[in-house]
Amino acid sequence: MQPVVTGTASVSPPISPVETSKSSPLLFLKSKRRFLIKGKAKNFRSFDRRLGETTEFLVSPNSCYGENMKMKSLALNFAFALLACLSMLAQDATTATTYTFQTVDYPGDIWTQLLGVNNNDVIAGYHGIDQNSFTPRRGFTLVLPNHFTDEMFPNSTQTVVTAINDQKPPKTVGFYIAECDDSTCIHGFEYARGHYTTVDFPGLSGRPFNQLLGQNNQRQSVGYYSTNQFGNAPDHAYIYDECGNVACTAPGVFELLVIPDSKGGAQPTGINDAGNVCGFYIDSHQAMHGFLLISGTLEALNFPEPSTTATAAFGLNNVGQVVGMYKNSTGSHGFVYTVSSKTWQTINDPDGLQSTVVNGINDKGVLVGFYGVFPHSSGFVATP
Repeated sequence: MQPVVTGTASVSPPISPVETSKSSPLLFLKSKRRFLIKGKAKNFRSFDRRLGETTEFLVSPNSCYGENMKMKSLALNFAFALLACLSMLAQDATTATTYTFQTVDYPGDIWTQLLGVNNNDVIAGYHGIDQNSFTPRRGFTLVLPNHFTDEMFPNSTQTVVTAINDQKPPKTVGFYIAECDDSTCIHGFEYARGHYTTVDFPGLSGRPFNQLLGQNNQRQSVGYYSTNQFGNAPDHAYIYDECGNVACTAPGVFELLVIPDSKGGAQPTGINDAGNVCGFYIDSHQAMHGFLLISGTLEALNFPEPSTTATAAFGLNNVGQVVGMYKNSTGSHGFVYTVSSKTWQTINDPDGLQSTVVNGINDKGVLVGFYGVFPHSSGFVATP
């Protein structure tokens, strides 16, 4: 293990989502996790991003967000320890978990990706490659072996479902593409009990680019926004809390996550019920690293192999396992990282030995992901 490097990272802004339809009442969040708040916020009439100031403002109904939005901004600081994990060991073959793989293809399509799985083994994903919009992306949920339920945000041209929780019926999150000012906008969304809700980080001028990538069972989601409508500017990570106050009667709030040395941007991809967050970031040398944030401790995740060129974490569960992908000289490979033992296990679908990505894991250790080479992609489920 390399020496611990200490420093600071920050979490800020909060806001409310834009509702496209009436949603069900929010429940009181008893176990909400908060970072250490230093200092009290003060009220101001105009928007100001300075630390310690709170702002309220309204976005015009004619804006690209589509409806009024109220925002409150908090400044949060937390201490962290950045742990370099290059000394961690890959799991020994005698202790590695054995998986049974099942290929999943959406009927009639050559492009299917499975992105999340809940503890009832209901799967979230999408199909369609978006190649010149001939086969636009369309979201779905899946109950094995082959019961697909399509999910498209109303009036969207494309929808991707990225995560699903254990609520009954389950809530999903993701992002959708819609026409906006003679161009396109990309918005995050939540779908629960038959109602869709747009979730966009507030205050962005022009055409928004937002995506929700993960959620838990505590009314929290993670995602990111870009200041460029095409998403090619640095990404800004955030946690979204549906409950804006203790009674859960106020609009939801966003908390910005600032990952050290993420000059190229950062994306949080998963959040569990304890509020632990995983994701990936691009450093000042354009190298990709996974990360795991537990109670204010930030751990950089790098697959422990000399030829590894990139690592990204895409999901985590409530029992200390993180999944994702790493690249080396032979291609892309999935992984399962066990937090308690700090061990790694490579995951390769037998039909995708050089192109496997693990994108989700539930508490039973069931994995979902995809493999393939453009323009073909198949989903897979790996059962321990």
